[in-house]
Amino acid sequence: MSRFARATLLVFILAVATPWGAPPPVVTLIGKGVIDSALLDKSGLKGSICQAGAPANCVPKAILGGLGSDITYTGHDNVFIAAPDRGPFDGLTDVAFLDRVHFLHITMNAGTINTRLLDTRFLKNEFGKTFVGAAGAFDVNSDFATLRLDPEGIRVGPNGHFYISDEYGPYIFEFNRQGHLVRRIDVPSTFLIASPSGDPTTELLSNTSGRQANRGMEGLAISPDGNTLIGIMQNALLQDNALTPGTVDRQSVNTRILTVDLFTGETHQYVYVLDAFNRGQGVSEILAINDHEFLVVERDKRSWLTSGTAPTRKNIYKIDVSGATDVSAVASLPAGGLPAEIVPVGKSIFINMLDPIYGLHLNDANAIAEKIEGLAWGPNLADGRHVLYVVSDNDLSPTIDTQLFAFAIEASSIDLQPQVLPGPLYPPGQVKKALK
Repeated sequence: MSRFARATLLVFILAVATPWGAPPPVVTLIGKGVIDSALLDKSGLKGSICQAGAPANCVPKAILGGLGSDITYTGHDNVFIAAPDRGPFDGLTDVAFLDRVHFLHITMNAGTINTRLLDTRFLKNEFGKTFVGAAGAFDVNSDFATLRLDPEGIRVGPNGHFYISDEYGPYIFEFNRQGHLVRRIDVPSTFLIASPSGDPTTELLSNTSGRQANRGMEGLAISPDGNTLIGIMQNALLQDNALTPGTVDRQSVNTRILTVDLFTGETHQYVYVLDAFNRGQGVSEILAINDHEFLVVERDKRSWLTSGTAPTRKNIYKIDVSGATDVSAVASLPAGGLPAEIVPVGKSIFINMLDPIYGLHLNDANAIAEKIEGLAWGPNLADGRHVLYVVSDNDLSPTIDTQLFAFAIEASSIDLQPQVLPGPLYPPGQVKKALK
């Protein structure tokens, strides 16, 4: 072997064996940002809202927070739309929290995610009454008289409307861009509870079927063609052996995905198997990659920032419903292992947000928030890579900032089929005016 050949071989070996010779990662954390917990929204509300029974524990009625509960890209002009959930103090307030949506302008610059609030609009029912976050604001005799709404998933349709999944029902609502309800989308009765209550424990013990209290339709996706909504339950339905008998202790890892055809009303159900159910673990979001693959967030309720304990799971999985068994006719699922005739959705890790490579696992200023709940695609980068935004839900706390993360995804690594949304939900001229 010549001297030149030996030198060439050595260079090749070094290139393979050293980091600078390794292929670029498929997923890269490219941006971080925060939304100050002390900021106010554009609702125009004055005064304070206080914790029920604790009049000294108050926040402004116009507090800007809870944005990571559900967020989605509108498809145009870097404008996103987000809906906070049922309000501060887990919805237990002296006056009801008024449900609302926020239009946001989100961009990145040199690794920093910048967020500007464009507008705030209240969510109203068919009669112009504003939905509220209070758990007790329901009428057992009339869905139309029930005003309680806990938004947990949001997606935009090609008709310029947006869809919200409600954890209380669970229900799925269609709103126009002004926030006015235009359609109630039917959900199978097996997802609903017979005896609602303002108290979660009472609700759990007095129902034998339907969603668990505070564990309803936590995530919502929409197919790229805009024809199908895909909702996912945070944890198992009660009839699926969700709880240890006679208690409120969870025991099941088998939760359900529901698909709804927006034109025919046809539904299908599939089993999603959780990693675990302890430590408050469950699903908190679903986002479409294409018509059969999705990203799903599984997380625990731990964070150095809030619970003071090390988090154990902040995972984003890629799942595939093709090949999964439709369990619509299965009255009850086991708590654990599934029978051979039931095939759950396929599942593989996509992003482990606690991977040391991202630096979010440590007990320091970069520690990851407890409630990672929002996923949204953003505009592609100039090099063609896809951008995935991940957002935390701060539960409208006045002391915990909302976190935002941006990941670049190599286009060749996933079959992303983005929605084609024909027109902006928010007028471009108004965007430019707001950013001046």
